[in-house]
Amino acid sequence: MTHLRKMMLEELQRRNYSQTTTRSYLRAVAGFAQHFGKPPDELGPDEIRRYQAHLIEERKIGVRTAANHTAALRFFFVKTLKRPYAQEEVPYPKRPRRLPIVLSQEEAIALINSAKNLYHRAMLETLYSTGMRRAELCQLKVEDIDSHRMVIHIRQGKGGKDRDVPLSANLRETLRTYWRWMRPKIYLFPGTVNNWRADKPITTKNVWAACVEAARRAGITKRVSPHLLRHSFATHLMENGADLLTVQALLGHSDLKHTAIYLHLSERHLKAAGTPLDKAVLAPLEQVKRPRKPLKPTQVAKQR
Repeated sequence: MTHLRKMMLEELQRRNYSQTTTRSYLRAVAGFAQHFGKPPDELGPDEIRRYQAHLIEERKIGVRTAANHTAALRFFFVKTLKRPYAQEEVPYPKRPRRLPIVLSQEEAIALINSAKNLYHRAMLETLYSTGMRRAELCQLKVEDIDSHRMVIHIRQGKGGKDRDVPLSANLRETLRTYWRWMRPKIYLFPGTVNNWRADKPITTKNVWAACVEAARRAGITKRVSPHLLRHSFATHLMENGADLLTVQALLGHSDLKHTAIYLHLSERHLKAAGTPLDKAVLAPLEQVKRPRKPLKPTQVAKQR
């Protein structure tokens, strides 16, 4: 490990960044240095701007991924090397704002019912019932299921924060059946070593595969992922009457603006908002003038 990599790792660790973010940041800075063939401390804002353009224009990576690379480089130069670059010197790529796709409640149920086996069924039910992130699911332990208080403890989630989410009666029964079959010791969803079950966390790829397989079996054409179940969880909560602050707490969002997006997805809120035309008093359609001459059949076909 080089001296610079060790310095950056220590800065990330003492700020309690997650292992996933730590690996991602270290990999991004290594790729940046490799691109220019120089140690990263010999580079600066000019090279960062050129590298951003390279990532987007030549490598064609997504804007979100490019923004993650930028965050890693800003951390390295500002936090590790103590170079106070202004944000305008190292700008984040502008992200287009798109509303996430969600499953209907019927599709979510069909997905769960199409799980390949009990292992996958328990994972999918847990994701949809709690809205937890797939990384949080991987780290979930048997002791985190509190069936007496009917809550699930999510420990050290994104940002190093703990939170509790409700344990539904249906999920409790599924997890009880699953536990009697799997007998997990520490991690609720244990992974494997050399294709043998081991008491270690399952990987996020396994969680993703469970979603994709169930979607295929259910005939769902949407691009199903663990995060899609999280979006669906939040949207369905709001459609069933939950308020924005409650959904924020259950999702573990630090800023309410991240939760407010689900207002745009909730069918109940969209219907309640209505449109200005709903209460307008309009003239009867019978009083609206028609064209004097009817259109020819060919013209009607073109308009359609």
